[in-house]
Amino acid sequence: MIFRCNDFIILVCTIFAGCSVSRNYQPEKKFSSQELQSDYRLLRNILEEKHPSLYWYTPKDSMNYFFDNGYQQISDSMTELQFGWKVLAPLINKIHCGHTSFGMSKGWNHFIRDKKIPGFPLFVKVWKDSMMVVNNLDRKDSVFKKGTLITSVNGVRNKDLIQQMFGYLSEDGYADNVNYIRLSGNFPYFHRNIFGIYNSYTVQYIDGSGNEKKGRVSMYPHPDTSKEKRIIENLKRGPSPSRQQKLSFIRSYKFDTANNMAIMNLNSFAKGHLRKFFRTSFSTAKKGGVKNFVIDIRANGGGEINNFVLLAKYIRNTPFKVADSAWAGVKNLRPYTRYIKNGFWDNLGLFLFTKKRSDGFYHFGYWDQHTIKPRTRNHFNGSVFVLTNGLTFSASTLFCNAVKGQQNVTLVGEETGGGWYGNDGIMIPDIILPNTRLTVRLPLFRLVQYHHVPIKGTGVTPDIYVPPTATDIRNGIDRKMETVKQLVKARDH
Repeated sequence: MIFRCNDFIILVCTIFAGCSVSRNYQPEKKFSSQELQSDYRLLRNILEEKHPSLYWYTPKDSMNYFFDNGYQQISDSMTELQFGWKVLAPLINKIHCGHTSFGMSKGWNHFIRDKKIPGFPLFVKVWKDSMMVVNNLDRKDSVFKKGTLITSVNGVRNKDLIQQMFGYLSEDGYADNVNYIRLSGNFPYFHRNIFGIYNSYTVQYIDGSGNEKKGRVSMYPHPDTSKEKRIIENLKRGPSPSRQQKLSFIRSYKFDTANNMAIMNLNSFAKGHLRKFFRTSFSTAKKGGVKNFVIDIRANGGGEINNFVLLAKYIRNTPFKVADSAWAGVKNLRPYTRYIKNGFWDNLGLFLFTKKRSDGFYHFGYWDQHTIKPRTRNHFNGSVFVLTNGLTFSASTLFCNAVKGQQNVTLVGEETGGGWYGNDGIMIPDIILPNTRLTVRLPLFRLVQYHHVPIKGTGVTPDIYVPPTATDIRNGIDRKMETVKQLVKARDH
């Protein structure tokens, strides 16, 4: 038996009736087809008039087909969840812009907070056509243990299953490495929203002898979750992390004496008092005579351009720019300002910081004209190793492009999720659809990378490719870091 989206909401409401939910929000509410069509037409108009790269990877005639096809899907009433995942997600995927994505309404996010939602019980690591169990929520299950290779779910083989799920996720061009990591991070979440919820799932897997077998796993959690809820409540009563601990989750610096290298973990360019952190880190490296510097940006989804520039200035040997071009296609968001969160301020930013040039676009002149000089004080001249993967996105991809190719810099890992040729961003307000209150991110600027590569839709490729392997995942080995250690050892000897 399968639960579709509306049944899922009713199920959640029944199981978690004791949880605090806003009295004014009704997750099972269905919007009429007329309301949904109105939201859809508005979204299409805004994207066609204001998005800077709507036809960057999908030609206009093809995009028109996808717009029309999405509209035809609205033949009956739907819940917010159904409209978002059935209609908006596959449409937005066709734009191939990683900064354009849909989100649920504020009411839904409040409703769903802190809830244990039934669904597929297995968390899996996904890469290429492979899926490996890394966690089973059902602790009593003795079959699907950590390290078990899965070959299909509900009769759908891995390759087809992964590609179907990718059709609901946004990406820069065709740099889908980010989506492998998204699925790896929360496979149950994406599976339930794309395929629905089943009472049980048929799962084919490889046993210890290398034979393919078929098993079943039940929807999890089961309806009686009182014990588990008590455990979660007890955990919540634990001490909150200190300010310093929160900062260490964002960025950290240490010297690995055994391997003779400094390691900077940098999980964001958005926060963490990075100016002071960079200054202190590189000063410490200078005083300590560090020769090998590792910058781990495998969990860095981006952030402020200024912060990536600050870091690059300590590494780059020659002057550079952020972009070859950075422009918006419009000067303001009118007549849609009222549907844009903080639209007034975005209009003000477009007015103050852009100037129309002969190409007809409104350029953010500072980013595509200003030349940035490397720092001289505490500049690092030793060997630099940058660890990358699919979560290396947006501003962290700009950083990779800025330092890649320099003789003392080596990128190690996997292709970035952010586009190498360029991406959309700088200002990214939310469209709020008036009926469903669903949100869609709207990047306002097209940024083409400094000394850009041809537009092929890839992410920044590493100098040394280190993919995941089943053995490393089972044994918890960080092969990318181990590769760097071997490189340092070889160079030092």
